Amino acid sequence: MEIGARIARAQVDGLARSRRQIVAGPLVGMLHDRDEWYLSTMVAAEPGQPFAPEEVAPALAVIRQAFAAEDRWLSAELVDEASPGLAEALAANGMTLVSRLPLLVAEPDDLLVPELPAGVTVKVVSSDEDQKVANTVAAEAYEMDGAGFALKPDPADGGAVLVTVDGVPAATASWTAVADGVTEVAGVGTIHAHRRRGLGGIATAYATLKAYELGGATLAWLTPGDDGADRVYRRLGYAPRATAVHLGDPGGHLADLR
Repeated sequence: MEIGARIARAQVDGLARSRRQIVAGPLVGMLHDRDEWYLSTMVAAEPGQPFAPEEVAPALAVIRQAFAAEDRWLSAELVDEASPGLAEALAANGMTLVSRLPLLVAEPDDLLVPELPAGVTVKVVSSDEDQKVANTVAAEAYEMDGAGFALKPDPADGGAVLVTVDGVPAATASWTAVADGVTEVAGVGTIHAHRRRGLGGIATAYATLKAYELGGATLAWLTPGDDGADRVYRRLGYAPRATAVHLGDPGGHLADLR
C-alpha cells in the first residue's frame, strides 16, 4: 500500500477509537467528547480511493451542521497523496487551506536515539499522577490550558514520555493509538526555561521508541511545526514521505493550525 494512504487509513482507525464518527460521502467528522478544539477534526473517509467532487459540498454541509450542533469549530487533516484534490475541493467550499507540511516518517531501523545528558532522565507515563505532570508541561509549553492527553493504560492505544532535568519536569511527547502498525508522534513540548537544550528531540525519540517497543508500532510519523523542528526530527532519522494538509473553517483557531 502506498505509504500516504496507509498513514491516512491508520489515522482514521486510530481516531475512531475515541471519537464519534459522522460519515458523509468522502468525508468523516471525528467528534471528541471533550470540547478542546484540537481534539475534534475531519479526515478523508476512504484514503487511497477516488472521490466524486460533486459529493464534497453536501458532505461538508452535513459535517458542519454536526459540529455546529455541539459548538465545535471544524478543521481538517489530510494526507495529500492519499486523497488528491480533496483539499482543493474543501477550499472551494469555503474552508481555508492553512498549511502543507512535509509528513516525516521513521521505521524502527531508521530511529536515532540521542544520548541523555547528565541529569536528564526519561520515563514512560504510567500513572494518573505522571499524566497530570506531563499535561502540565504540555500546557506550559503550548501556553494553552487543557493541552495534553488522558492516560492510556494500554500502550497500543497511545502513550507518552516525560523528560526531567535534575528531577524537574521539562519536556514531553506522546504517541497516538496504533493502527495497522502506524502511530503519530504528537504533543512534543518543552517548557520555556529548558528550551534549546535538545530536550524536544529527546522526548520525540523516546516517544517513538516506546511506541515501537510497547505499542507494537512499525511506522511512526509526525509533522514539524517549523523549520527548526523539521531539522531536529530529521536528525532523529525521520524523513519526508508524504504531505500533510491542514484546513479550517474561517474564524476559530486558524492561526493554531500547523
